[in-house]
Amino acid sequence: MSKIKAVIFDLDGTLADTLPLCISAFRKSIEPLIGKSLSDAEIIATFGPSEEGTIMALAPDHYEQGIAAYLQHYKALHNMCPAPFPGIINLLNTLKSKDIHIAMVTGKGEYSTEISLSYLGLAGFFEAVETGSKEGPRKAEGIQEVVNSWNNIKSEDIVYIGDAPGDIIASRKASIRAIAAAWADTTAPEELNELKPDQIFYTVHDFSEWILAMC
Repeated sequence: MSKIKAVIFDLDGTLADTLPLCISAFRKSIEPLIGKSLSDAEIIATFGPSEEGTIMALAPDHYEQGIAAYLQHYKALHNMCPAPFPGIINLLNTLKSKDIHIAMVTGKGEYSTEISLSYLGLAGFFEAVETGSKEGPRKAEGIQEVVNSWNNIKSEDIVYIGDAPGDIIASRKASIRAIAAAWADTTAPEELNELKPDQIFYTVHDFSEWILAMC
């Protein structure tokens, strides 16, 4: 197996435990607009597109107001997720010290991504950041954009790590190795294992040891 020269990270559930924050912000922004309560499952069922797509699906008659409210609540509630997962900052610093290329591809929208990267102290780490679209999932396209930008690195030397089944599928569409992150409480490891990722890790520590040994 060839050496890894570049790592692309997911954000929610991979770099930080932001999914509970997302759900709370959706609930606080959407429920007052539509006049009814939403279950976690109803909110999660809309994931794939960016949060703009979730607002479009759950409160289409209040789109602009819903987006503004979501971003306001997302920023105000970010103390629910005060820091990246333990070990992430150290891993990113070590990868950079080894001249490993690092980027991020997330399904989040541009503005919420900026809020989280700034709040979590992650803004300066990534050579490229690809965000989601309200029109639908575009993670495979985002990964491919990053891979194309590294035209001097072979695809077999690049890995993507994410916590969702769609991350594994998107990695394979871009012909790079799919690494599953199963350390968040919101992750369903059995769903990840069903798709047979190239590797699956249950702690940041174990992933860090593996990736650094592979670089």
